[in-house]
Amino acid sequence: MAQIFKKSANLWPLYFVIIATVLGVGVIGFFWYFGSPEYTDVGYRPTQPVDYSHKLHAGDLGIDCRYCHTGVEVSAKANIPPTETCMNCHSLIGTDNPKLDPVRESWVTGKSIEWIRVHDLPDYAFFNHSAHITAGIGCESCHGNVKTMVKIEQKAPLSMSWCLSCHRAPENYIRHRDEITKMNWQPPADQHEFAAKVISEKNIAPPTDCSGCHR
Repeated sequence: MAQIFKKSANLWPLYFVIIATVLGVGVIGFFWYFGSPEYTDVGYRPTQPVDYSHKLHAGDLGIDCRYCHTGVEVSAKANIPPTETCMNCHSLIGTDNPKLDPVRESWVTGKSIEWIRVHDLPDYAFFNHSAHITAGIGCESCHGNVKTMVKIEQKAPLSMSWCLSCHRAPENYIRHRDEITKMNWQPPADQHEFAAKVISEKNIAPPTDCSGCHR
């Protein structure tokens, strides 16, 4: 009786396994990347109710981050500045600029400007700004060089693995306290010696277990 399948058919199961593996890895890899914060969140740059330029204010004018985000050193959250902060300057500057109409309207009516949060962590993740500032982590490490941004955008994925990369090696990121708001920061030659001293003196031990951020 003649064979129904050729001898080469013995390799079909192997071909099937190889093809299924390649397709499986491809599908997983596709969703692993295109469904990750690296792809979905990085570059997020919403249109705000007021055309505010960090490049102008923080860059060209040299306004310190903490002038507007006043609670960042003492609070878990970095507050979005109220209209009063804007009007400290704009009650005298740009009084005829139509771009500032929403600010003036907010000032007169007392209704807050509905800014759109760019760096928005999920509710199940706890992040304390003051703890990081106290440890010597700079604004740029998470927010990027805002002094170059005409429109603020998310530069880092803010994913769990991204956060853990710093928690596991804080000596690469800790700065001198007077360089917290400095942009384009480069670690000095004695970075590891300096960071090791700070870690020892302040007893810095970034958590890497689940309860450190998920409470």
